[in-house]
Amino acid sequence: MFLGLDIGTSAVKAVLVDGNQSVIATAETPLAISRPQPGFSEQNPEDWWQATLASIDALKAQAPAALSAVQGLGLSGQMHGAVLLDKNGAVLRPAILWNDGRAFAECRELEERFPALHRTAGNLAFPGFTAPKLIWVKKHEPEIFARTAKVLLPKAYVGYRLTGEMVEEMSDASGTLWLDVGARDWSDAALAATDLSRAHMPRLVEGSAAAGRIKPELAARWGMARPPVLAGGAGDNAAGAVGLGAIKAGNAFVSLGTSGVLWATTDRYAPNPESSVHAFCHAVPNIWHQMGVILSAASALGWWSEVSKVSPGDLLAPLGDAPSAPSRVTFLPYLSGERTPHNDTAIRGAFIGLDHDTSRETMTQAVLEGVAFAFKDCLDALVAAGTHLEQADVIGGGSRSRFWIAVLANVLGLPLNRIEDGERGGAFGAARLARMAATGEAPGDICLPPRRIETIRPDPVLQQAYAERHALYRALYPALKGVTS
Repeated sequence: MFLGLDIGTSAVKAVLVDGNQSVIATAETPLAISRPQPGFSEQNPEDWWQATLASIDALKAQAPAALSAVQGLGLSGQMHGAVLLDKNGAVLRPAILWNDGRAFAECRELEERFPALHRTAGNLAFPGFTAPKLIWVKKHEPEIFARTAKVLLPKAYVGYRLTGEMVEEMSDASGTLWLDVGARDWSDAALAATDLSRAHMPRLVEGSAAAGRIKPELAARWGMARPPVLAGGAGDNAAGAVGLGAIKAGNAFVSLGTSGVLWATTDRYAPNPESSVHAFCHAVPNIWHQMGVILSAASALGWWSEVSKVSPGDLLAPLGDAPSAPSRVTFLPYLSGERTPHNDTAIRGAFIGLDHDTSRETMTQAVLEGVAFAFKDCLDALVAAGTHLEQADVIGGGSRSRFWIAVLANVLGLPLNRIEDGERGGAFGAARLARMAATGEAPGDICLPPRRIETIRPDPVLQQAYAERHALYRALYPALKGVTS
């Protein structure tokens, strides 16, 4: 048996997987986000830990015999968050999250301090990344910075609570801007640019390697026969790729989670930061990937659900299985700013084209299309970086909507695959990494692709109509920037 945990933004999810890679039990504990100021986004690391305990406790209640046989535990999780610890391992302040935009000015400062940043880290300095956050902390909370002995990412903090060891792996470390992504090692020069050193960092392992063992008292709490191995794990997107079997060059997927990701696996380090495409290490050795990232995907629908006081399912039900034409309303999904391709934390969203005949269904469709248009921007950025996709799988909570996938297929001009268990994502991938760490099995033997339920192909007429709408969407960004910045 193998256990996977996903330390997400909205919940901690746990899955128990057997030797046949069947999911035996699942559990989920919700989390809340604090927004103390506009553009700020924080969580208390203790909340992740309590949610982790609650989720594994729930698995014990469901399947005690299976949990007792767990050999390995793997972690995936939200990337980029800065968990600051003192010399005793105590948390110094709430974690600054991936969708926090406060460190925009510090990004330019980092690039000025370290001109080789783009080549070394493979990415532009985005406010959501970890390194600019530490410049912000030193500037605005100098007493906290002075007491900082270690900086951990969210899942590494949970791993520390599970094992007592501070360990990170390559995929998550790639999103800090402190990693030499090609060399798969910390960059002393990048760390120095933020007045840190290797002493502030956890040790590095590959995601499929053993990172430690669970504390005996925790193993006893959950009735485990022996403290299981903890795998290095993966950032949420890399874990999703492991769960999909996307570990070979040319594999691709669209993730419709809280944020949105267009992923392409590569067999080499292929940075092109000018296009705002991310080039990161994968969670398995000697493999990398490129990503276009949007900050609001399924969370845009969640926002619209809250505003309209209608559940997401009830909003989607009237739309059917596929669009007949684009919505007459255009939605720009910049609720938290945008990453690819704009790198703009100040931009905000909008509905354009409302009239007296606009219905709730028209606006719901516009929300789905706005997210799809943002993905098209990502696809264009990947193409500019030299990556061409032939098809992609779809994962995440938004993958439940066939209508949304059909919109995406027509906007992207790509065949998109609905897959079995498309929502299990990161936690399932973490369980696979746990298995490799515990048994030594090879990634190619474990990371098998899921069964594809249906392939949705673009319709030429709709594809052309959406291309025209995307051109309008693209033209609205400069005008909106002038209003919101």
